[in-house]
Amino acid sequence: MGGRRRPLVTIPTPQAAAGTKLTVQAWFNLILAIMTLLVIAGAIAGAAALGANSRVTDDLTDRLMPARSAAYQLQSALVNQETGVRGYALTADDTFLAPYRDGLQIEQQSENRIRELLEDRADLLADLDALERTAQEWQSTFAEPLLATPAPDPAFYERGRDLFDEVRASFDQQNRHLAEAVDDARAQIDRARTMRNVVYAALAIVLVVAAGIFAVLVRVAVTEPLARLAASSRRVAQGEFEHRVDAGRGPADIRSLATDIEGMRRRIVTELDVVRDRQRQLEEQTRQLDATAEELRRSNADLEQFAYVASHDLQEPLRKVASFCQLLEKRYGDVLDDRGRQYIDFAVDGARRMQALINDLLAFSRVGRVGDGFVRLPLDRPLDKALANLTAVVEDTGARIERPERLPEVDGDPTLLSMLWQNLIGNALKFSRPDTEPRVVITVDQDGNMWRICVQDNGIGIPEEFAEKIFVIFQRLHAREEYSGTGIGLSLCKKIVEYHGGEIRLDPSSGTGARFCFTLPVARPVAENPPTDDAQPVAATPTEGTNP
Repeated sequence: MGGRRRPLVTIPTPQAAAGTKLTVQAWFNLILAIMTLLVIAGAIAGAAALGANSRVTDDLTDRLMPARSAAYQLQSALVNQETGVRGYALTADDTFLAPYRDGLQIEQQSENRIRELLEDRADLLADLDALERTAQEWQSTFAEPLLATPAPDPAFYERGRDLFDEVRASFDQQNRHLAEAVDDARAQIDRARTMRNVVYAALAIVLVVAAGIFAVLVRVAVTEPLARLAASSRRVAQGEFEHRVDAGRGPADIRSLATDIEGMRRRIVTELDVVRDRQRQLEEQTRQLDATAEELRRSNADLEQFAYVASHDLQEPLRKVASFCQLLEKRYGDVLDDRGRQYIDFAVDGARRMQALINDLLAFSRVGRVGDGFVRLPLDRPLDKALANLTAVVEDTGARIERPERLPEVDGDPTLLSMLWQNLIGNALKFSRPDTEPRVVITVDQDGNMWRICVQDNGIGIPEEFAEKIFVIFQRLHAREEYSGTGIGLSLCKKIVEYHGGEIRLDPSSGTGARFCFTLPVARPVAENPPTDDAQPVAATPTEGTNP
C-alpha cells in the first residue's frame, strides 16, 4: 500500500495516435504494412489449405483409385483362374487352362501394381497379403493338384470350393477397405475445401475490416486535420487575419504545415499592419499633396495675374518713362548740357532693359505652362521660323548658316522649339569674333532612341569652367557694356529641352567657338501618335541674342 503506484499503461486510440510524431506517409506505411501482413498470413493459410486439398486429391486420384482398379483386375484374374480350372476339370480340355495361366500373370502384375501404389498404407497392404495367402492356398491345395490329377474324388472339389469362398471373402474385405479409404479421402477433400473456403472468407472479412479501420484512421488522422486546416485557412483568406490557423491533432507533417501557414499568417498580419500604416501615411501625404496642389493652383493663378500685370501694367509706366525722357531731350535738348543728356540716355536705356527683362521672364515662366501642345513636326519648320525672325541680324553680320538637307521629325511644341533655335543661333551670331564672318553649323545624328543636335559657331567661345554656370538664370560672363542681354537665354533653352525630355550641354571639345548639343526623343510610331496640324504660329517673341 505504501509503495509507489505503477503508471497506467494507455493504449493509443486513433484520435490519440493522431497527435503523435508520425507523418501521413508513416501512417500509410504502417497501415499498408499491417494489411500486407494480414494478406500474407491469409495467403499462407490458404496455401496450406490448398496444399492439403491437393495432397488428398492427388492421393485419391493417383493412388487409391488406381489401386482400386488394380484390385478389381486382381480379383478378376483369380476368378478367371477358378473358371479355367473348373472347365478343365469338367472337360479335361487344355484350352481351358489359358485363362488360368493368363490369370496367374495378371495376378502377379496386379499385386505388384497395388504394392507400388499403396506402399505407405499398411492397412490396405494387409488386405492384399491376406488375399494373396488365400489365393496361394487355393492354388497349392486345389488348382495345382487338380491339374496333376484331373479326376479326383468329389470331396476334393468340395474342398476347392470352400477355399475359393475364402478367396472371395478376402475380395470383399479388400473392396470394403478400399471403399472406406476412398470415402475417407473424399471426406478429407471436402474438409480441405471447407477449410479453404473458411480461410478465404476470413481473409475477406479481415481485409474488409482492415479497410474500414484504414478509412477511419485516414479520416481521423488525415482528413479531419486537413479539413480543419482548410477551414482555418479559408477564414484567414476571407479576411479574418486574427484567426489562428491550427490543424488540431494530426500527423506531424500536417501539424508542421499548419505551423508554417500560421507563421505565414503572422507575417502577413505584420506586413499588413505595415502596409496599413504606410497607407495611412500615403493618405495623409495625399491630403497634404492635395492641399499643396490647391495652393499651387492658387499660386499659378496669382502668377497668371502677375504675368498679366507684368506684361501690361508694369510695362506701361516704363514706356511712359522712356517716352517722356525722350520728349524732355527733344524739347530741352538745347538747354541741357552733356551730363543732362547723358542722364536722360541712362533713364531711357534702363527703361528699355527693364522691358526686355520683363519679356524674358514672362517667356521663361511660360515654358511648359503656356503653349501649343505637342505635335509631330520636322525640326526644319521651327528652325525656318527662327531664321525668319533673325533675318535682319543674319543680313547685317553676313553670317552663313549651314544645316542638314533634312532634319528629323520629333514630338514637340512648335513655339518652344522655335524659341530654342532662335536663342542658340542668336547667341552664336551675337558672340562672333570681330572682323570674322560668323558661321553656324547645325549637325544631327541618332543615338539609340534620342536625336542629338549640335549648333557649332566660330565665335569667341566659352571657357570650360563656365560650362554649367551659363545655364543658370541671370548668369552673365561679360559686362552689359560689352554684350547686351538679360542672361536668361540659355536658361530658357535648358528649360525647353528638358520639358521635351532631353538634355543640353556645352561641348568643351569643340575647339574654336562654342558648340551646344541637345537631345530630343525620337518620335513615336504614327499609330501611337496620330498626325495633327504642325504648323503653329510663334506665340511669343523669344529673347534675341541674350547673353549667357
